[in-house]
Amino acid sequence: MGGIRPIDQQIQTLARRQGGYVERRQLAALGLSRHAIEHRIATGQLLAAHRAVYAVGHVPTHPLARARGALLAAGPDSVLSHGSAASLWGAFSDWRLPFELSSPHDRRPGGLIVVHRNTRLAPDEIRTHYGIRATSPALTMLDVASRLTDRRLQRAVDDLRLGARQLTLEQLEDTVARYPRHPGAKAIHRILGTAEREPTRSPWEQDWRPFAQRHRLAPHETNVHVCGHRVDVYFPAERVIVELDGWDTHRTHAAFVADRDRDAEILAATGILTVRLTRAGFRRRPSQEAKRLQSILERRRRRPAA
Repeated sequence: MGGIRPIDQQIQTLARRQGGYVERRQLAALGLSRHAIEHRIATGQLLAAHRAVYAVGHVPTHPLARARGALLAAGPDSVLSHGSAASLWGAFSDWRLPFELSSPHDRRPGGLIVVHRNTRLAPDEIRTHYGIRATSPALTMLDVASRLTDRRLQRAVDDLRLGARQLTLEQLEDTVARYPRHPGAKAIHRILGTAEREPTRSPWEQDWRPFAQRHRLAPHETNVHVCGHRVDVYFPAERVIVELDGWDTHRTHAAFVADRDRDAEILAATGILTVRLTRAGFRRRPSQEAKRLQSILERRRRRPAA
């Protein structure tokens, strides 16, 4: 009576490195005969996941593990791409089936996998994220651009420009120049034509620009530092800060209080006034909010010189 057999330990060790999956050819390389593989399938030790790819012991449920299985099925030169790469990078909030991959070969693994043939993938268009090979953020955005509205595409691009994801407008420009006839090229060009120097941090900030243009607000800057603090909008001539206020930006009473303390600190130190627009006012009463802001800016322009 013994424990697990050495060959099965090797299978499990291999599977752990691959998200819980093994390929049939890998099993053969370990020394398993066709009969031994079929026996393990029949007894539930190996569970068919894709063509010639098996989950070991149980079918993984985590999207990253399942993506690894899809990569095995699509072959060693494949990379996660399109919508699946957008999910990997965080541009999409969920993972949708089928998994999408790109490969220089004509692969048809079947199951919930779609393989896009791309024979032009350059080394700098392939990245590794969470241990998974995928198209770069720039190429990923180009691949999904034609599926999204301009607003949704702009949000995805800005999300990838924030934090440590390291997408830049220059990378987008370079990528669309490489693929000028790509179905997503026109949409990317539109985004590049209206992109701000600093990415917006939320859909609400994204709405600010058309709001400001529609109501012909005075010249201003967005996402800049004033008195050591990053602010949403700054009107330099009037010395007015506008913050787009809401639950998404606070979430706790302490954060709410801290922002008000910051407003008072900036006002006391510099005389710069902070005006906060609420989500409800910005969404439901845009004309009234714009009129109120215009009145404040006009009064600030008329203030006596210090």
